[in-house]
Amino acid sequence: MEINRIGRDISVLSDCQPVPGIGFIPVNAFVLHSAEPVLIDTGLPGRDFTTALGSVLHPSDIEWIWITHPDRDHTGALRELLDLAPRARLITTFLGMGLMSMEAPLPMDRIYLLNPGQSLDVGDRRLTAFRPPLFDNPSTTGCFDELTGACFTSDCFGAPMPSAELAGCPDVGYLDRAELRERQLLWATVDSPWVHNVDKPRYLDTLTALAGFDPALILGTHLPPAPGRTAEFLDMLAAAPDEKPFVGPDQEALEQLLATFEP
Repeated sequence: MEINRIGRDISVLSDCQPVPGIGFIPVNAFVLHSAEPVLIDTGLPGRDFTTALGSVLHPSDIEWIWITHPDRDHTGALRELLDLAPRARLITTFLGMGLMSMEAPLPMDRIYLLNPGQSLDVGDRRLTAFRPPLFDNPSTTGCFDELTGACFTSDCFGAPMPSAELAGCPDVGYLDRAELRERQLLWATVDSPWVHNVDKPRYLDTLTALAGFDPALILGTHLPPAPGRTAEFLDMLAAAPDEKPFVGPDQEALEQLLATFEP
């Protein structure tokens, strides 16, 4: 796991997951070093996430845990961290709370329900929740930090990277712009296949809220940090409905792949 620091305010805990035939999917979590420290997502399951987190700040210092949505690549260390950070409150939505409670009960007195459009004061700044234009879980919320201009966008803007090194790099600018756009559009069709069935004008309206933030920095779960790329990325999202739908490998392709493995 790589640790990248962005100024004084943000630490990026970067992991990745290789997917054959697709690339290396970045899986990031973030620490916002606000007056009341915020952890945004908790990594993949089965990784030593808490050790990596401890190199950034002590888990007991965390005041807020923001789960952008309760897929397992966002909640890997959540239960452990609820024990290690006894003061931390869990930010989610009513639906997100219900989905996470299906695995095991949550401490209801530590839940903080925050809907898109609502804001939260974390001591020295305000965080505003919003619904990203692309998502694969209906409970998804991103957040915008009004102090730094950083926008945490969950799965939106993701891209499989060509190597593990690039998946954990500190700036997406290490990848060629044209290749990045191609990879982001691939991710859009894989992660949000519903985008091909939308009423396009209404879909384009969903870009307005994010554009209105005018973020200086986009921080996605599945993308290296992206400073100064908002206009470019919004243009990519506008093109997503017209991309060719993704069709994954079938059983015949799987058997061909398995035949290449050593016994």
